[in-house]
Parts: sequence; structure tokens; C-alpha cells
Amino acid sequence: MFENLSTIEKNFTDLETKISDPEVMKDMNNWQKLVKEHADLKPIVDKYKEYSHAVNILKEDKEMLNEKIDDDMREMLKEEISTLEEDIEKFEGELKILLLPKDPNDHKNVFLEIRAGAGGDEAGLFAGELLRMYQMYADKQGWSTEIMEITDQGVGGIKEAVIMIKGNGAYSKLKYESGVHRVQRVPTTESSGRIHTSAATVAVLPEADDVDVQIESKDIRIDVFRSSGNGGQSVNTTDSAVRITHMPTGIVVSCQDEKSQLKNKDKAMKILKSRLYDQMMEEQNKDIADDRKSQVGSGDRSERIRTYNFPQGRVTDHRINLTLYRLQDFLDGNIDEMLDSLITYDQTEKLKLVG
Repeated sequence: MFENLSTIEKNFTDLETKISDPEVMKDMNNWQKLVKEHADLKPIVDKYKEYSHAVNILKEDKEMLNEKIDDDMREMLKEEISTLEEDIEKFEGELKILLLPKDPNDHKNVFLEIRAGAGGDEAGLFAGELLRMYQMYADKQGWSTEIMEITDQGVGGIKEAVIMIKGNGAYSKLKYESGVHRVQRVPTTESSGRIHTSAATVAVLPEADDVDVQIESKDIRIDVFRSSGNGGQSVNTTDSAVRITHMPTGIVVSCQDEKSQLKNKDKAMKILKSRLYDQMMEEQNKDIADDRKSQVGSGDRSERIRTYNFPQGRVTDHRINLTLYRLQDFLDGNIDEMLDSLITYDQTEKLKLVG
């Protein structure tokens, strides 16, 4: 697996020279592509340098052990050798993870869709709490969020919402959140104290650009209508809401959150592109059984992935059997421990496949 490391290091050095060349900078698109490639290789090269340095020092120390040295020096060398061997093993593990094939969507922004499932008003309230949780998490990461579409439930919760999260690596962190999220708690209206179970579904889609998906104008139908719900005085006075139907697939996207028809159309097109891209990726992965085994869960959105249990104050992810006893803190957006554990598990499974 390490055979290509010296080649990677050489490519990195070549890229460093190119991106500093004023002639190369004249072609901005190509220059940006080279800069990204350089940035992608940097963590690998930095780790390889640490690894190589430790290997060289270890070799020197072992050679010194064969020379005539006093006992104190011998003991010191043995301790250093032991430490270096541990470091080298650690660096090898880190390099294996860095050399795993990258998900081409990891750097992308995401559309995160939340829909209330079974459970009536309780499901809607829980969907609203999940929306808040992801917004707070994004804020802690320094990412920006924008509500693309939201349908209120009327009693404080939501029927569904689509938000866009913009930030470097947003998809790499949030892609494991797709699935059914289940909540168990006693509703405020429940006088007997009986625990109710309800659910919400989450879908995480990478933002698609024009290179990923091209939509022909003949393949879509655009309808405009008067918006309903929140929106101030302009509600029901202008045809600002937009519904786009992609006829080949039957995918329908509606947006009415903005007062401007043009803005609603732009939002709806962005969501449509990402749904088409997501569908395209699903079809590509259908026949790749081995790749499916390397993923956390099946990626199926009907799969129950997590339970939020209020009476016990716990949140449990069923894919990795991890339980955290700090439910409210988790719902306040402090979900890094769970996400990092999912990433580590996924990387470990992939390492098993590459041997």
C-alpha cells in the first residue's frame, strides 16, 4: 500500500512548483484545480515525512546498538527504539487511512432534508428539534445554513424542511445521518405518563453542480402558484411559489419560502439537481455489493439508525452500538463524538476490505 508514497511526494513537489508559476496562474480554473490537488496530497506527504524520519532514526539507533557503548547509552537507545517502533506503527495506520480511496463528494456542501414520520404531532416536534440540532452543529463548525423550504406543522413542529449547509467538508461529516431517527418520550399532553414512540427521516444529499448533472429544459415543467403559510403580507397576493417537475423521473420540488419567484425557482433547481445526482449515485452503487459492506449501514433511508430516549436521557446509534448519556447536549448540536465514531468505524471497515 505504501509503494506509491515516494511518487505521491514527487507529485506534491511538482505541484508546489506549478502553483507558484506566474504563467500557470494565468489560467485560473486550471490553477485552482492544481491548488486543490496540492491541498489533498499535503496531509499524506506530511505524514509520510514523519514516518520516514522515524524509520531513519530507528535504523541509526539499531546500528548504534551494535557498537561499543556504555550501559546507560544502551538503555537510552532501547527506550528510544521502543518509542520509535510504536510511533512507526501509529504512522502506518494513519497513512493507510489517508491512502483510502476518497469519496469525491466529501468536500461538497449539502442539502439536508428532514421529514416528520409516524407519530403525529410528536413526530413534527421531533423533526423540528432535529432541524435545530443540525443548524446548531453547523454554526459550531463555522458553516452557514439556509432554509430552502419548510412546512410548519402548526403546533410548534414541522412537517418537512430542506436546509442547505455550506462549509468545507460538510458532506464528509454529515453523510452518515441519512436514515430514520426514532424518539421515545412522554408527550406533554399524556396524563398517564405513557412513553410514545415517533420518528423522523433525514436525507443528506451532496450539492450537485452543472458538471455533475445537466437538466434539459424540455425535461422539466415549471408551475407557479400563490404561496401559503408564513411569509408576511405578500402571502397569497402574488404567484411567487414555484413547483418544478422533472418528467423523466417524476421528481417534484416545490419552493415558496422566498417572496421572489426567481429566488424560489433558483432554490428549487438546486434541490432538483442534488436529488437527481443522489439518484444517479444510488443506481451506480446498486451493483457494488462489496462497497456496500464498507459503508456504515446500508445507506437505506428506511433503515432505523438512531434512537433518542428522553426518559433515560440517552441517544443510541444502532449501526455502531454507541450510546451517549447526554441527550439534551446532543440535541444542542454537540454531535461530534457520534459523527467521529461513525467515520472511524467506516474507515476501519474499509481497511478490512483493502487488507
